[in-house]
Amino acid sequence: MIKVIHCTVNGMPKEIAVDEQESLTDMLRQRLGLTSVKKGCEAGECGACTVLIDGVAKNSCIYLAVWADGHEIITVEGIRGKNGLLHPVQQAFVDEAAIQCGFCTPGLVLTGVELVNSGKKYTREELREKISGHLCRCTGYENILNALEKVVGIHS
Repeated sequence: MIKVIHCTVNGMPKEIAVDEQESLTDMLRQRLGLTSVKKGCEAGECGACTVLIDGVAKNSCIYLAVWADGHEIITVEGIRGKNGLLHPVQQAFVDEAAIQCGFCTPGLVLTGVELVNSGKKYTREELREKISGHLCRCTGYENILNALEKVVGIHS
């Protein structure tokens, strides 16, 4: 069954007809062309599809598009500043060489954005737990943690 939803995606109001069984990942990629949202495990276990929904990092592969009705969705395409500069989390990933193949990067960056926006300080161990839902096969996580420490700050 098709349902029309209204949501905001990367700051732009959208009216989209979606199938009730369609995932948010598919809506974002196929209907809106937002390819930073990756299709990985499609079971909510790898984090490649992470987006911000009302500021909270969520796996879009297990989130139905119809549930996005009335919500704000942010993908990596939507976090750049108006002046075109990289978001501080993106810049920290570049500075700390926390990127190799890049498949997991958008989801990790958006989780980092949620952490930055929380205003909290985290220990390295807390950051490790916060990114535990993301699978990265290239970087070994240390540079990712370094980047997050750099931008989020740490407490002892």
